[in-house]
Amino acid sequence: MSYTGDSGEVNAVWRPVAEVESIDRPLTTNRLVAPGDVTRGQFGLFDWRMRPRAGGPAPHFHRTFSESFYVISGSVRLYNGDTWVTATPGDFLYVPQGGVHAFRNETDEPASMLILFAPAPPREKFFRELAEIADSGRRLDPGEWAEFYARHDQYMV
Repeated sequence: MSYTGDSGEVNAVWRPVAEVESIDRPLTTNRLVAPGDVTRGQFGLFDWRMRPRAGGPAPHFHRTFSESFYVISGSVRLYNGDTWVTATPGDFLYVPQGGVHAFRNETDEPASMLILFAPAPPREKFFRELAEIADSGRRLDPGEWAEFYARHDQYMV
């Protein structure tokens, strides 16, 4: 039990859409709906929007947080560590800590999903830094990529 009070508190957090940061990339838009600093570190919730043929990350895992995917629109290919499945609106994939996973949009249509991280790692830092690397034109060697991923609890398989 995390709350031991008797009468409840007025402590809800409302975020109007204008306050939600977006990381806009050529093939994706990542809306940081509820990063950990908003949820007291309990979870992070991102709205991930993919343009047609956006691709996605290679299979990987995380040691310190779980990741869940809830498809809102379009078709998203989800990898559950064993097989790729085609997920459509309403489909859900839960990946516990250590679970190998990946996702991508391989279709000619846009797709979107909610991604839930729990407990909340600072994933927004990962996506911001990834965008900065791409925008700078910097080329990381394999050792630099391994260090970058390890710093953000992402281990490629």
